[in-house]
Amino acid sequence: MCMDRPVGTATRGTTNPNRLRRMDRWIAHAHGPALRHADPAPVAVDLGYGAAPWTAVELLQRLRTADPRCEVVGIEIDPARVSAARPYERAGLAFRHGGFEVPTTGRPSLIRAANVLRQYDESEVAAVWARLCGRLAPGGLLVEGTCDEIGRRHVWVALGPEGPRTVTFATRLGSLERPSDLAERLPKALIHRNVPGEPVHAFLRDFDRAWAAAAPYASLGARQRWIKAVTDLAGSWPLADDRRRWRQGEVTVKWAAIAPNSG
Repeated sequence: MCMDRPVGTATRGTTNPNRLRRMDRWIAHAHGPALRHADPAPVAVDLGYGAAPWTAVELLQRLRTADPRCEVVGIEIDPARVSAARPYERAGLAFRHGGFEVPTTGRPSLIRAANVLRQYDESEVAAVWARLCGRLAPGGLLVEGTCDEIGRRHVWVALGPEGPRTVTFATRLGSLERPSDLAERLPKALIHRNVPGEPVHAFLRDFDRAWAAAAPYASLGARQRWIKAVTDLAGSWPLADDRRRWRQGEVTVKWAAIAPNSG
């Protein structure tokens, strides 16, 4: 596909094997049915995979548990990173030079942009989201978010062609002191909104309170305490998942309830 200068700026390139496993497994679960019904074979994009291609390699492996036809294209704005990744290409896995214009031959069924927008201003996020969603195939999904260096804590937004749908908080429960610890991994659209008066601040405040109230369940393990806290949270917040996902150290809330206040 012919293109002009790629849109965007290079990330720091930090990457580690298994860093995005929580996000990948959620995608395979939540978007698996749409991938299986895609025609032609679904293409997923790992946008801004970084200095090493591990996340793209792993994304292919995990998506193929949902649909063996899946193909992955890793896209990087730094041409040196693309050259370094080329030896890892194989059937169903390719690497290309590009940015937010997403230079794939057709429209992808999935775009994953992890740890890409942290360096941008909050005011730029909506335009990037719109541009990426505009590249999606019908029924496609954009997942944009942030995690720590070894994949213990993630927060991501899931978007369709119509815009943002949900926000997912995911963590390795054994490392969690309180749910608001995840605030440091909020995506760019939310991280500066974790202040009194904003919905995301109220959500994390209520989550911490539910976690504290569930302290007696700690004797049964962190998982049971998390499930109890999320169950209580569901009484006042519109959650979009169920106990099966809560057991994984996840909770997904509808975007409309947690979206930043205008102005």
